[in-house]
Amino acid sequence: MIDLELPLGKRATKYRLFEMLPAVLSYGALVLLIVLSLVSPDLAAIYLMIVIITLLVKFVGIAYHTIRGHDRLVAAQKVDWHARLQELERPRHVDEHISLAKHSEFGLREHLNNLRLMANDSARYPKPSQLYQAVIVAAYNESYEVIRPTLSSLKNTTYDNKKMIVVFAYEERGGAAIEHTAERLRKEFSDTFFEFMIVKHPKDLPGEVIGKGPNITYAGHRLQEYCNRMGIAYADVIVTTLDCDNKPFASYFDAVAYEFITHENRQRLSYQPISLYFGNIWDAPAPMRVIATGNSFWTIISSMRPHTLRNFASHSQPLEALVGMNFWSTRSIVEDGHQYWRSYFYFGGDYDLVPIYVPIYQDAVMADTLKKTFITQFKQLRRWSYGASDVPYVAVRLFTRQRNIPFLEGFARFIRLIDGHVTLAAISILITFGGWVPLLVNPQASHSIAAHQLPGVVSIIQRIAMAGIFITIFLMLKMLPPRPERYKRRRTVFMVLQWILMPVTSVCFNSIAAYNAQTHLALGHYLDKFDVTEKATAESRAKSTKAAH
Repeated sequence: MIDLELPLGKRATKYRLFEMLPAVLSYGALVLLIVLSLVSPDLAAIYLMIVIITLLVKFVGIAYHTIRGHDRLVAAQKVDWHARLQELERPRHVDEHISLAKHSEFGLREHLNNLRLMANDSARYPKPSQLYQAVIVAAYNESYEVIRPTLSSLKNTTYDNKKMIVVFAYEERGGAAIEHTAERLRKEFSDTFFEFMIVKHPKDLPGEVIGKGPNITYAGHRLQEYCNRMGIAYADVIVTTLDCDNKPFASYFDAVAYEFITHENRQRLSYQPISLYFGNIWDAPAPMRVIATGNSFWTIISSMRPHTLRNFASHSQPLEALVGMNFWSTRSIVEDGHQYWRSYFYFGGDYDLVPIYVPIYQDAVMADTLKKTFITQFKQLRRWSYGASDVPYVAVRLFTRQRNIPFLEGFARFIRLIDGHVTLAAISILITFGGWVPLLVNPQASHSIAAHQLPGVVSIIQRIAMAGIFITIFLMLKMLPPRPERYKRRRTVFMVLQWILMPVTSVCFNSIAAYNAQTHLALGHYLDKFDVTEKATAESRAKSTKAAH
């Protein structure tokens, strides 16, 4: 069986070379512009225009997918997934009673077809009543006020609470406060679900980084042991991982169960919801709101492009598959994205993701002070960008005679993986500053018509791209949760004006965080500690501000 684990300690030469590849390409994209500007300003202009035109073509697709993805998100939230799930229990009794006039409802035509297939061959499909939803809620040292709303949101979903197994996974290194919180939560929710477990992850276990992956993997093993004791089949359990500030939409678990039942290759799939970072969007500082909204729309766009969809943040996967691959990586600080590749190689390439157009709400980054918020935001983005560590992981399993996946398919995914990380690092800097580079680094560029016109051309293209910003602003305003009463209407105006910060956030946070992560990887200075995103509330921030004065 193929080795699924990331290496510890010294890497082999081949592995180290691929660790350097993302940084070499990302820095190379900037260096190439400077070198071409010194050699020939015209060539530099052509290079930059190719980059910009390529991005503009991608942007058209992104705008299209943003609008369609938003429409699907809105439509899916209106569906009574609980009722549809109940209809799958006895498909023969409901198939003839659904009005064909309702085909405009999201996915109804597919639902009718699923009912017919199940009625004709019910043995191939599990019954909804035999399924359990296991939810692992990961925490470090967050407060009761942050965690309790997440557990309350689980209680208030439309899925049957008595078919839910909730595992609160917390860290021993979190200290006495989280221990007290865990016991308090157990007393409060012990009778709410089929089972409510608290699991303390011991600190300093061998072979583990300090991060979420080891915590939820340890909890996963305790869940496995519980299912063994209770005689619950692994094939009947769907496992969802949540951060302790996540709040699933009310029908999320019904939607996941529905997709699980209706896909015949269900054990070889993950189920990826749309993450919306709107939980505290009205309270977060403006730069964080821009980043959070951008991240939200990125997940919407990804859901519309199945070939680029990857495990991210919260996601669901069958317990049977997780047990087979020993759950998540305990050696990566980006266990969510890495889980895609771990599963891909475990199943020999026969693995995919199903988008769930029902959201899980998460919080924008917000600490108790503005300075801490900026630092925390940068560290979060750096951690996400450290997904570049998957490049060598994939490469050594692809470029070998012992590979267990189709080469061309794997190579295409490998190229998309590299392209995503290089684009994240370099593109914002090239677009923002690239037009002036030939004139700044080469005095001879003053004789080049192309070099002189380049800043103006870039400016025109940037204004064209502003159309995408307007689409994002319009859809964002439609998706925002209600404005809290403590804010006046002018707060909504600031929600629009905040987008003038986008060039700043793109360069100072996204790009620099990506370069930082790739540099660490290239130099062998590995990030082996999960920087926990500090989770403040409006109340705790107000107290901190008051104390400072």
